[in-house]
Amino acid sequence: MRDDAALSLQRSENELAAAGVLFDVSADRRLQEERFRLEREFTFYSGVISHAYYSIFYAAKALLAAEGVVTAAPDVHRKTLAAFEERLVKTGLLDVALLKIYKAMVVRADELFGIFAREKRKRGTFTYQKLPQANKAPAAESLTNAARFFKTAHALLRE
Repeated sequence: MRDDAALSLQRSENELAAAGVLFDVSADRRLQEERFRLEREFTFYSGVISHAYYSIFYAAKALLAAEGVVTAAPDVHRKTLAAFEERLVKTGLLDVALLKIYKAMVVRADELFGIFAREKRKRGTFTYQKLPQANKAPAAESLTNAARFFKTAHALLRE
């Protein structure tokens, strides 16, 4: 695996772990009090959504890097989403690779693209426009989506 792809995949995994930790801490008042000595209840669900998005973003960058595609600032998020769709989804490259991995249970490339696009929108909505306590359900969905995206990218890149 190319070094830039490996680094992006590692960053994706780190973001996924951070999202999981923040979700667990948000849901466990005892942990907040005993381990982190927080004097009142906190939720970090908007952080979960943000970290889950970044996990997906870096996994997409890893898949692109493996194909020799590098995206950079300015507008790196928009460029990465567009490149993911153009180079991996529309060309069918991702579907062929996914078919090799998931013979009976096919994950389609456009499904992964949809996850990436939805989580990008959700990051803006729930990070900046909603109360943190209201974000538990979207945070759980984001965590599930990020885990699925990472697992798929990891399997493709390790193949």
